[in-house]
Amino acid sequence: MLKRILIITICILSVTLLSSKAAETLPGRYTDAEFWKMVTDFSEAGGAFPYENFVSNEVSYQDVIGDLTQIVKPGRAYIGVAPEQNFTYIAAVRPKVAFILDIRRQNMIELLLYKALFEMSADRAEFVSRLFSRPKPGGLTAASNAAQIFKAFDSVTGDTALYQQTLLAVKDRLFTQHRFKPQGDDEQKIEYVFNVFLRGGPQMDYGYGSVSPNNQVPSYYNLMVTTDVHGKNWAYLDSEERYRYVRDMQLKNLIVPLVADFGGPRTIKMIGQYLKDHESLVSAFYISNVEDYLNASWAQYRSNLAALPVDDSTLLIRFVPVSNTVLGWIKDVPERWPGQYWH
Repeated sequence: MLKRILIITICILSVTLLSSKAAETLPGRYTDAEFWKMVTDFSEAGGAFPYENFVSNEVSYQDVIGDLTQIVKPGRAYIGVAPEQNFTYIAAVRPKVAFILDIRRQNMIELLLYKALFEMSADRAEFVSRLFSRPKPGGLTAASNAAQIFKAFDSVTGDTALYQQTLLAVKDRLFTQHRFKPQGDDEQKIEYVFNVFLRGGPQMDYGYGSVSPNNQVPSYYNLMVTTDVHGKNWAYLDSEERYRYVRDMQLKNLIVPLVADFGGPRTIKMIGQYLKDHESLVSAFYISNVEDYLNASWAQYRSNLAALPVDDSTLLIRFVPVSNTVLGWIKDVPERWPGQYWH
C-alpha cells in the first residue's frame, strides 16, 4: 500500500476570523423536523465518485489526533467528509454540532444508517453486532477495547435473520419514528449499503464489492485497532466513553449528514452563514484528499473556505498520498495555509 500522511493545517488566510469570546448560541439538540430541514436545505445535488468508499482507507488517520486535541477548542462545529473516520475525530474534538459532507448521496444514506444503529445500540458490542449483522459473542464488557471486541466478532458469521430484523428496525426508526422523508431510491440504498456490511463483516474495506483504489487497503477491523505514532488508539469504538459521546450527539440529532460538492455553490457557504448566525466557529475541517479533485472548481472552493468562521485554533485535516505529483502540490500549501503539522 502506498505510504500516506496526514497533515493538519491552521487556517489563517482568507477566512473570516471571529472573536473566541462570542456568545455562541448553537442549540444543544435539533428536533427531527429541524434536523431533516438542514439535511434537505443545506444539501446540493448529488454527484459521482470513482469508488464506493464504504469505510475509510486512511490507516494513518489517528496520527494527527494527539495534536488535534491540544489545539482545537471543544464545543464548536466540526466539518468532515466520508464515513466512519469522522466519528473518531468527533469523539476527540468534542464539538457541539457536526456536519459530514460528501458528493455522493449514498454516503449521506450510509450515515443515516449509522445514526439509526447508534440510537438502537446502548453499547459498542450491541452496535458492532447490528452493524455487521453478527450475533453478539459472550465475554465482552464495557472495559473491552476495540481489539478485544473485533477479535471476538471476527470469527462470527453473518446472520441473515438478524440482518432482516435490524433492517426493518432501521427503516422504522428513520422513516416512521423520525419521519424523515426518503427520496428516489434512498430506501434501496440503505438495504444495499447494509448488505455490504453483512457480507463483508469486520474485514470489509474501502471499496468492498467494487473496484478499490489499490489492492491493499485497511479493513474496518484494521482501522479500529490501529494506533497513532505513540501507540494510543483513538478509535470511536475503543472505549465506551467515546462511543457514548458520539451516540449522545446522534440521539440529539447533532451529527448532520449532507450531500455536497466542496467546490459547489451552496452547502459550505450555508454552513458558514449558519455558524455566524449562531456566533460559533469551526473547530476542525477534515477534508481527506478532496482537494485532489477540485482543480476545475478551486476558486469556488477557496471562496467556500473563506465563508467559514474560524480563529487561529481552527484546523484543516488533509489526507495526502505520498507521490512525486502530490509532493509538488504540497510545496504550494504554505502560500495558502501557513503553520502546518505533518504526520
